[in-house]
Amino acid sequence: MANGVPSVGTLDKPENVHDLLKKDRSEDCLPCRITGGSAFLGLAAYSYVSGTSQLRQQEAKILASGSRFGMRSRHFGIAATSAGLAWLGLYRLFM
Repeated sequence: MANGVPSVGTLDKPENVHDLLKKDRSEDCLPCRITGGSAFLGLAAYSYVSGTSQLRQQEAKILASGSRFGMRSRHFGIAATSAGLAWLGLYRLFM
């Protein structure tokens, strides 16, 4: 490095992703984390309760339709979506 100008070799290297994430982490305030995390957790609870309720209401129509996607796979889809949203909420709160 002559006269404070970095060489082309040092500029050509990409920055370390882990270092960038550590730098970015400090900009997140606690109220933002709590609000974002609770929003995802609330969405997880709402999607599970609402989805299972609607699935119970439509159970007769679904079984009568003869679809290859039965009640078990639809319930698994609702549970997986809710679990994914809950994971995002926990990740937002603690990571």
